[in-house]
Amino acid sequence: MSQKNKGILLIITSAFFFALMAMMVRLAGDLPSIEKSFFRNFVAMFFALFSLKKSNIPIKIPKGTLKPLLMRAICGTLGILCNFYAVDHLMLADASILNKLSPFFAILFSFLLLKEKIHPVAACCVFTAFIGSLFVIKPGIGFVTTFPAFIGLLGGLGAGVAYTYVRILGKKGVKGPFIVFFFSAFSCLVTLPYLIFNFHPMSLSQFGFLLLAGLFATGGQFTITAAYTYAPARDISIYDYSQIIFSTILGFIFLGQIPDYLSFIGYGIIILASVAMFLFNQKNPAAE
Repeated sequence: MSQKNKGILLIITSAFFFALMAMMVRLAGDLPSIEKSFFRNFVAMFFALFSLKKSNIPIKIPKGTLKPLLMRAICGTLGILCNFYAVDHLMLADASILNKLSPFFAILFSFLLLKEKIHPVAACCVFTAFIGSLFVIKPGIGFVTTFPAFIGLLGGLGAGVAYTYVRILGKKGVKGPFIVFFFSAFSCLVTLPYLIFNFHPMSLSQFGFLLLAGLFATGGQFTITAAYTYAPARDISIYDYSQIIFSTILGFIFLGQIPDYLSFIGYGIIILASVAMFLFNQKNPAAE
C-alpha cells in the first residue's frame, strides 16, 4: 500500500472514530455538556501522558509558548463544549458538518493571527462554506433548532482558532503529544469545579458511554495524526468529510434521525467548497 493510500485509510478511520464519539456522547443522555467534556478529556489526557513517557518528551512548557498553549486550550475547550451541546440537541450529521467548518475558520484566523495571505480561491471557499452552514442552521425557522445550530457553528469556530494556535506551536517546535496533554489537562481542570459543585449522578451505562466517547476521541486523534505523517493535507484532507456519511448512517440506525432537505443542501455546499479547496491545493501546493 502506498503512503498516500495509508494516509487515506487512516483519515477515514479517524472520521469513523469521531462519528462514534459523537454518537456515544448522544447516547450518554441528558448529562451536562461540561460533564461529558470532562470525561472525554480525562481519558485523552492519560493517553497523551503515556505517549509523552513513551517518546521521552519532557513534561514542561517550552520557553515562550505559554500564551499560545493557553489560547489553544481555551479555544479547544470552548469548541468541545459547543460541539457536545450541538450533538445533544441536533442531528448527529448536522453537528458534525458544523464542526467540520473548522478548517475554513482556521484559514480565516491564520490571516488574522498569523498575517498569512488568503488566496482569492480560498476566500471564495470560506464564503461558500458559510453560505452552506446557513442551510444547516436555518436562521429564523425556530429558536429550538437555530440556537443549538448556532452553538455548533461556534464549536467549529473554536476548533478553527485552536488549530491556528496548534500551527503557531508547531512552528515553535512544541511536540504534538505535549499540546494534546496540555489541552486535555487544562480542559479537565477548568471543568472540574463544575463537577464538584454541580455533579449530575450517572448510571453505569452512561459512564460506559462517556468512557467509550473518550476512547473513540483518542483513537480519532491518534489516527488523524498518523494520517498526516503518511501524506500531506492537500492529498487526504477531503476524506475527513466521510465523517458526515458515518454520522448520517449511525444517526439513522441508532437514533432514528433523518436530516431534512435543507440540511442535505447545506452538506452539499460545504463539501463542494471543501472539494474546491482540495483541488486548488492539488494544483497549487505552495498555496496550501
